[in-house]
Amino acid sequence: MAVKPMLHYFNGRGRMEPIRWLLAAAGVEFEETFIDTPEDFEKLKNDGSLMFQQVPMVEIDGMKLVQSRAILNYVAAKHNLYGKDIKERALIDMYIEGVADLNEMILLLPITPPAEKDAKIMLIKDRTTNRYLPAFEKVLKSHGEDYLVGNRLSRADIHLVELLYLVEELDPSLLTNFPLLKALKARISNLPTVKKFLQPGGARKPPGDEKSVEKSRKIFKF
Repeated sequence: MAVKPMLHYFNGRGRMEPIRWLLAAAGVEFEETFIDTPEDFEKLKNDGSLMFQQVPMVEIDGMKLVQSRAILNYVAAKHNLYGKDIKERALIDMYIEGVADLNEMILLLPITPPAEKDAKIMLIKDRTTNRYLPAFEKVLKSHGEDYLVGNRLSRADIHLVELLYLVEELDPSLLTNFPLLKALKARISNLPTVKKFLQPGGARKPPGDEKSVEKSRKIFKF
C-alpha cells in the first residue's frame, strides 16, 4: 500500500492550502503533522528536514520537498494536471502566476496593520474586479470550453477556484459580473474529490482569525 504524503505546517491555510487543494483534487489522500509550538518548528529545522529552514514541507515518494512551487509542480506533473505539452504548461504557468499575485494580497491581509487594512481591502477589490477576474473570464469566453487549458482539468483551474472561494469570503458580490468563473467554480466544486475536500469536516482549513495569526507569529517568530 502506498504511503500517504505527509504535510508539515501549522493548522491553518497559509502557503500549504494550495497544496491541500491540489492533492485533494488529484484524489490523493494525505496526512498532516501540525507545527503547534516553536519547539516543533525548531525540531524540524534541527533534524535536517527543512532544506531552507522553512515550511511548507511535504514528505512524498521518499522525498522531503520544500518550496511551495516545487511541491505544486511535482504533484501536478505526477497526476496529469500540468498540460499535455510545453505550450499548455506555459499557459498554465502564466495563469497560476496571475492567481498567485492576487492570492498573495489576500494571504497577507490577516497580518496587515489595522490602520492599513481598509485601504488594502479596497485595493484587493479593485484588482479583483478590474484586473484579474476579467482576464480569466476572457480566457474562458475566448474558447468556450469548460476548463482554462486544453479543455481538461489542470492545476490552473484548481488554483483559480481556490482563489474564487477566497474572493467570495472577502465579498460575494465581487463574483457577480463573472458568470463563466462562477460556472467554473461550481463545476470544480462538484468534482467528487473536491466536494469531499470542501465538505464540513474535510481537509480544507477555515479562514484565519486573530487567534490563529497570533499563534503562527509565536511559532515562526515573524
